[in-house]
Amino acid sequence: MFDKFKPLADRVLVKRLEGQEKTEGGLYIPETAKEKAQTGAVVAVGAGRLNAQGNVIPMAVKAGDIVYFGKYTGTETDEQHIILREDDILGIVEK
Repeated sequence: MFDKFKPLADRVLVKRLEGQEKTEGGLYIPETAKEKAQTGAVVAVGAGRLNAQGNVIPMAVKAGDIVYFGKYTGTETDEQHIILREDDILGIVEK
């Protein structure tokens, strides 16, 4: 469904990464108790937002980046994908 999806303006399509399956102590977390991951891989980005003069400000993220975003931000499209504004992204996770 999202193979040919192109976000508009400063929006970003992100595919959530899998959440933790084990705690630091080694206990397994059941599916019902897992929280949704706040990290994801950028699938597609828009062109950028316009400034007051009408110029496009390029996006700081690109497809393939791993990003960290807020827990209650964006619009969920299905279980795996979320559409965010670039401002909702808190940072890029560097490898």
